[in-house]
Amino acid sequence: MAAQSSSTQQLLRYSVKLIFAEEELSAGLKLNSPSQTALQLEVQLGDEDADVTVTDADGVCVFKCLVSRDTEYCRVGKQSLLITVGYNSALIQFKSQSEYSTFSDALNKCHNKNKEGSVFSQRTDEASALQYFQFYGYLSQQQNMMQDFVRTATYHRAILQNDVDFVDKVVLDVGCGSGILSFFAVQAGARKVYAVEASTVAKHAELLVRSNNLSDKIVVLSGKIEEISLPENVDVVISEPMGYMLFNERMLETYLHSKKWLKTRGMMFPTFSDIHLAPFSDEQLYMEHFSRANFWYQECFYGVNLSSLRTAAVDEYFRQPIVDTFDTRILMAQTVKYTVNFLEAAEEDLHRVEIPFVFQMTHSGLIHGLAFWFDVAFVGSLVTVWLSTAPTEPLTHWYQVRCLLQTPLFVKEGESLSGKVLLVANKRQSYDIHIVAMVDETGIKSSNILDLKNPVFR
Repeated sequence: MAAQSSSTQQLLRYSVKLIFAEEELSAGLKLNSPSQTALQLEVQLGDEDADVTVTDADGVCVFKCLVSRDTEYCRVGKQSLLITVGYNSALIQFKSQSEYSTFSDALNKCHNKNKEGSVFSQRTDEASALQYFQFYGYLSQQQNMMQDFVRTATYHRAILQNDVDFVDKVVLDVGCGSGILSFFAVQAGARKVYAVEASTVAKHAELLVRSNNLSDKIVVLSGKIEEISLPENVDVVISEPMGYMLFNERMLETYLHSKKWLKTRGMMFPTFSDIHLAPFSDEQLYMEHFSRANFWYQECFYGVNLSSLRTAAVDEYFRQPIVDTFDTRILMAQTVKYTVNFLEAAEEDLHRVEIPFVFQMTHSGLIHGLAFWFDVAFVGSLVTVWLSTAPTEPLTHWYQVRCLLQTPLFVKEGESLSGKVLLVANKRQSYDIHIVAMVDETGIKSSNILDLKNPVFR
């Protein structure tokens, strides 16, 4: 073995034998005959991945692949490595256990460096990421989203009615899930679609691609967009990155990160989003939320006085946003809108989102909190299609979100309510919501801090 190094790359060489294997759906893994002569394995270690090339004695390449953190590979025996690329596998046999160990250590160092430098890893707690990708790895959760008719039908209409933007184009599907949007892109005429998915549902997406005979059109890439590499830049990026109250899950940042693969004057579907907010009055909701803490008012719970925790319990329950829907007659003023343009925004813009507001009251009453919902627009060359989660539109799996104030504010018709909503991103793939509101005519204020990661579903 010889090694050469530079400031960013390291070149390793080994003498190996190679056994090709093919995976057949009915028969499992089938091993072919091993190479009879020693081959040369050359590994070019980069900052984020390793370029593996195996050549014969004449210098002819017999196997080549790019090994990243998301490539499937495992140790076999004491000195062999099985690498799986798509549905094909190659077993690489090293001359000795020590050479295998040197090779394996080099790969691990390369991958750990990538993980440490990943934008996603830097902003996300490992436990949160594990739970998140496990959740989206379930087919039942994919079904829940696919059966949201408003969501799926709107994406289908936006893509198919703007087919001129997809014909013979290269498309990137970020967080593809089942791959449904990738199929829509192919139906609209896309030449190639790179479907990127970090959860285990990627294997199901690949099976759908194969069973629909679209392996020549759709390439499923298992991994995070922040950590994988694409073989080419793309003309269009498609994704469904919206969470509750638009920002939850911080998938929007991943969507914006994908622009590094977007060609100049490329398109994004969706193109921009509007989040709407308005004050509401709902005495029943407020009392219902407040009464959840009544349990902790008990002074003799199996002989234990719980009342010392009632204040903490009230604070905790009021930190929970409410995910539900409502009659628009509870709204006390016209909405205020905040726009995020995905073509122009940077990831850093979403680390701290400040939304100032001034509402003119349309009638008198108690303000119990602020209601939120969002719309996204797909701006194509032919038509602009809107997906709305407003309470006046058919219900979606996003519903609407309401944030209560701990102390309601009394307002009269014609008075103004001013303040701001500050969303501060956290490493739990969500946001802390800071709300401050004041009735301008009286100077009376109310506020609250809520945890978007921990909503209550009503």
